[in-house]
Amino acid sequence: MRKKRGSYGFAGARKRRRPARGLLALAAVAAVGAALVVVLRPVYGTAPADGATADGARDGGTTQTRWGPLSALDRSLLVKVRQAGLWEMPAGQQAQQRAASPRVKEVGAMIMQQHMQLDADTRLTAQRLGVLLPNEPNGTQQSYLREMSTKFGADYDRTWVLRLRSAHGQVFGIIAKVRAQTQNTEIRAFAERGMKFVNTHMSLLESTGLVDKNALH
Repeated sequence: MRKKRGSYGFAGARKRRRPARGLLALAAVAAVGAALVVVLRPVYGTAPADGATADGARDGGTTQTRWGPLSALDRSLLVKVRQAGLWEMPAGQQAQQRAASPRVKEVGAMIMQQHMQLDADTRLTAQRLGVLLPNEPNGTQQSYLREMSTKFGADYDRTWVLRLRSAHGQVFGIIAKVRAQTQNTEIRAFAERGMKFVNTHMSLLESTGLVDKNALH
């Protein structure tokens, strides 16, 4: 009887808990994947919100909204920030799995999470202003993801930081230009919020110690 009880004692309970931990790990991975599916869901656009008109939007001209004129440059900001998130969120998730440096893994997680927040803001602002958003990264951004998928170890870390730091520098310049020129109060507020995110991401990338002069061009 003692042997029988021993077989169902602490050791047995410990063995039974192992599958449960495995299921929790799988659930966590599934949750991240589900979150990305929501964020990366195609955005086909909606009719302009109250006070916005579609006149001029199709030919790249200026439209009138309740928040002021909405220029082609204003619309391009929403498009570019959306596309930035569409490749940097998967890149951040990938870094957590492939990076050799613990700091790169950590930065990848933070950038992914913050881009999810920024993407939600982008989609909401675009819906309010009646701006159509893309549902996939542009060709260059897709090539970055393919390139990083071929790298391993320290080479992966350097490539990942190079591509993301360079891209953030370009987006930062666009945001600054729109913030200086826009006459639309919604876009102005969005640009200010976006600039804080991008500035934070540049600092995070630089904290890896892997940013070189090529990333600053």
